[in-house]
Amino acid sequence: MTLAAGSEFPNIEVPKLGGGTLVLGAPQGGHDWKLVVVYRGLHCPICKKYLAQLDDLTADFADLGVDVVAVSGDGEEKARSMVDEKELKLPLGYGLTISQMNELGLYISDPRSPQETDQPFAEPGLFVVNGEGKIQIIDISNAPFARPDLSSLVNGVKFVRENDYPIRGTHKPA
Repeated sequence: MTLAAGSEFPNIEVPKLGGGTLVLGAPQGGHDWKLVVVYRGLHCPICKKYLAQLDDLTADFADLGVDVVAVSGDGEEKARSMVDEKELKLPLGYGLTISQMNELGLYISDPRSPQETDQPFAEPGLFVVNGEGKIQIIDISNAPFARPDLSSLVNGVKFVRENDYPIRGTHKPA
């Protein structure tokens, strides 16, 4: 399944590190929009740097009314190691299943070796879900090297919200 800009974000629940569950597209904490970042897992050094940047910008997103969450297919132990290693404060979901990865339209890779990781994992994905539960911005990659610049994303979301900028990329041929 491939998600499209302007489509409804699927109702996906995952365990939340620290207890409870996260509904990925549902904003929390009085926010009306949601940013969902799917990362590859603890084995990915680029993910570690990206999540640290995301953590640093969480307050900027919150100022725009955007709740932030990151999620991967890693189990609880690896998710906790990611939080501990990078001293993350943002909400982290874990245990994203292959079925859920497919529902999000993510690319899925097999490990290159047991030293890399022990299970198939999602390649990076990013979704900005607006107040109507629709995908305002979507970015899906098949490799760890292509991800949106998070500072640019903050500025873009600010522009979208301040100018009632429409969802782009929704043209349907006649």
